[in-house]
Amino acid sequence: MTRSVWKGPFVDGYLLTKAEAARGSGRNEIIKTWSRRSTILPQFVGLTFGVYNGHKFIPVQVNENMIGHKLGEFAPTRTFSSHSADKKAKRG
Repeated sequence: MTRSVWKGPFVDGYLLTKAEAARGSGRNEIIKTWSRRSTILPQFVGLTFGVYNGHKFIPVQVNENMIGHKLGEFAPTRTFSSHSADKKAKRG
């Protein structure tokens, strides 16, 4: 189920303050975050977030097409190694 429109998008409070500080400083440094559930806002465009995937921080450069999506969508948590059956099918 999606979030109610009248509530607005969810963003962790500390993430907003870090983004404003990074935008004000003008330096392009990575903002580390564990908040994969936060929605990307227009204020985040041009910033780089280090989104934690459970193992390491994945750098995510935010652009206009990402607005409205969650940060976690751009940092996959699982690595896919091909199915073992696919190798058998290719050989024969």
